[in-house]
Amino acid sequence: MGKGATLSALVAAAAIWPWLADEARAANNAYAVDAADIAEAGSCKIESWLSSATNTDFTAVANPSCVVDPFKLKPVELSLPTNRARSDGEWGTSIAAKAKTNLVPTGIGKLGFSFYAAGAFDAATGENQTIAAVVPATLRLSETMRINLNGGWLWDRTSDRHFALYGIGFDWKFTDTLQWTIEAFGQVGSAEAPGTTRPRFQTGLRYRPNEIFSVDVIFGHNITGEGASWLTLGTTIRFPVEGGKPARERSGQL
Repeated sequence: MGKGATLSALVAAAAIWPWLADEARAANNAYAVDAADIAEAGSCKIESWLSSATNTDFTAVANPSCVVDPFKLKPVELSLPTNRARSDGEWGTSIAAKAKTNLVPTGIGKLGFSFYAAGAFDAATGENQTIAAVVPATLRLSETMRINLNGGWLWDRTSDRHFALYGIGFDWKFTDTLQWTIEAFGQVGSAEAPGTTRPRFQTGLRYRPNEIFSVDVIFGHNITGEGASWLTLGTTIRFPVEGGKPARERSGQL
């Protein structure tokens, strides 16, 4: 647990800043629709991905996260993604933070819920860009299939506009090492650019040969409201709890 405990401390220290930021499009690596489950307390992971769009937009994200339970009340997953992106030829860097906790555990045929609050800041100016609150729900159809539903609120502080968030996704682990995900998501509200409120779509394949490592290849469209198509390559490195159960033996974990 040495590495995991160290990373837990770093993420926890960052998360107690006097702000809570929006995720950099991160929910289970580069996927946008979050599941209700979280990992065991004391476990950590580092997610990273590169995304390139047909209009030359580009995103590179590194997202360390840990599950902590300092008061032995309820585990909380803390994440701190950093996003280096190019949009319309302009480069920018944002730093975000996210805190998520499970409220109702999932089960086969049972709908489980969690809650997360998040927000993002411009790394150069310190300006708060977005604040969000989301309720992810998961219905497990079997040990290998689940449906994820997301609903929430987003405040875009750069334009001072409020949006309702939505998302639906389906995960299917069809072999011991391969998982397919398809999802649609977006936001509803008043926006200057039409693409901002148009539905967004992603589908991807995950190869996970063991408990520690996985790689994702994802195709998406209109991911940031720009109307372009995206190709994403992502990786996840996990630091499980020493002596903990493998993910396949824990409820809700594909």
